[in-house]
Amino acid sequence: MTEAIWFLLIGVLAGFLASQLMKGPRLSLLGTLILGVIGALVGGFLFRLIGLTANTLLGSLVTATAGAVLLIWLVGKSRRA
Repeated sequence: MTEAIWFLLIGVLAGFLASQLMKGPRLSLLGTLILGVIGALVGGFLFRLIGLTANTLLGSLVTATAGAVLLIWLVGKSRRA
């Protein structure tokens, strides 16, 4: 239960950070949460592919933010194409 709460909190923070870094769209709290959670999954997958894992809250936040930034970038590219 506690891990799920941390996962959601990191997701919200990562989604917010990614939207600020990428000058992304202003999202609602739910939109930010979804962006961050999907970003955490994508980031975790990609980091594991190159042999990196997050063992701390900061590492999880960095991983989730990197994944969310990638998602915003991909969505931006797909909309321009």
